Order: sequence, then C-alpha cells, then structure tokens
Amino acid sequence: MKICQVEKTLVATARIGQLGNRRLLVVKERGSSGKQVAVDPVGCKPGDWVIVVGSSAARTAAGSNDYPSDYTIVGIIDYWEDDGKEVVK
Repeated sequence: MKICQVEKTLVATARIGQLGNRRLLVVKERGSSGKQVAVDPVGCKPGDWVIVVGSSAARTAAGSNDYPSDYTIVGIIDYWEDDGKEVVK
C-alpha cells in the first residue's frame, strides 16, 4: 500500500471495454515527484490523501482479478501523524 495525493481527474474517452465507466485519477506518491494513474471506486477529489494498492490487490479492489488496473484507491485518509506532525485532510 502507498500513501498518495490526488492531483486531478484523467479524461480518456477512448479506452478498452474492461475499464467501463470507472473514474481514473492522477495521483502522486508522498515524497515523490512521480505520478501514476489509479482507478477510483471510492469517490475522491483533487487534494485528497488516499491509500493506493497495486498489482493483483489493485485488480481485486477494482472489482475483478481480470480488471486491467495497476493501481486502485481503497480509502481516503482523514487524519494521520507524520513524524510527530499532524496531517489533516
């Protein structure tokens, strides 16, 4: 699992059928400048801190082991302490 922040919605009108109408979001892992695309089954918005799973867990969390997802958001973080510093959504 990774902690990421949602940056924005990714619009892709041409996509494979297995993706259906699932929302795709651009997320950035905490402490990194790299960006990833994650499936959003929980209803996130830009700025939210989220928990993201990858690999086979991402496919299962998206709804099927046959689902073509490398990253899926499984939760929105409301609060955590980072090195003694309080981080609130």
